[in-house]
Amino acid sequence: MLRYTLRQLEYFVAVGEAGSISLASEKVNVSSPSISAAINQLEKEFGLPLFVRQHAQGLSLSQAGRRMLVQAKLVLKNAEGLMALAGDISGVVRGPLAVGCLMTFAQVVLPSVRKSFETENPEVDVSQYELDQSAIFNQLRRAEIDVALTYDLNLPADLQFVSLLELPPYALVDETHPLAHLSEVSVTTLKDHPMVLLDLPFSADYFLSFFSQADVTPNIAERTKDMAVMRSLVANGFGYSIANVRPVNDRSPDGKLLKFIPLVGDVRPMRLGCLMSQDADTSSVVRAFVDHCIEQLKNDNFAGLEG
Repeated sequence: MLRYTLRQLEYFVAVGEAGSISLASEKVNVSSPSISAAINQLEKEFGLPLFVRQHAQGLSLSQAGRRMLVQAKLVLKNAEGLMALAGDISGVVRGPLAVGCLMTFAQVVLPSVRKSFETENPEVDVSQYELDQSAIFNQLRRAEIDVALTYDLNLPADLQFVSLLELPPYALVDETHPLAHLSEVSVTTLKDHPMVLLDLPFSADYFLSFFSQADVTPNIAERTKDMAVMRSLVANGFGYSIANVRPVNDRSPDGKLLKFIPLVGDVRPMRLGCLMSQDADTSSVVRAFVDHCIEQLKNDNFAGLEG
């Protein structure tokens, strides 16, 4: 008879990956004492020390713990498979769903989509992760997330992409910028003005490709990896920037007005869509999430994005 639970294994994996009970507590949203008790119970049941306790440095996996962690992940993955199978048989969408989202638009897309999806599918337990493009690829391959909302940037052949929405690029400027009066703008017009570059993996290459294709060099004055910081830098006169997401509210996080000017020339739009492993859509939960995103787009209710 098994005297340990899947929940205890989940806590063990969380601590093993985080290296800290307190960090694991934040990840799984459970109190630290509950996680400590679960780890102690597992060690007692297995007759093995899973962690080496270091007074000032948290926990590190023991040699036995590293081997047990690999198997615990497999057990949890198989348990998720059973839940998905039950959903397929019963026709009820249920079970866990880990959704990643590109951090450049997560704040204007993911909460709305998640809320409406959970309302329609109350037996699905959704967890969300805001990531850059490289992390999305890696976590999909390691099955740490099931599906991701992202752009079609440098997509690898081993992942499949379902396109949802085409988003053309815009130049962002503050309302006093010398170009703020224009109805459209090209990179040749922008090149001599200071630029605030959204410097994220693949995204930066995409934005800079507009200039290389026009055989001009941008004047990069500022770099940031945070979309909100970029918008505030632009709104406060540090330069223009380029983005594909245009929220309904054309203001920076500190309340200043932004102008969005369509970018013209040899500048391809980005496609926003669902990215997943090649066999992910065999899961009823993933399939339901992708279908829900498509339906949201049909209803013109995709988080208020303007394309």
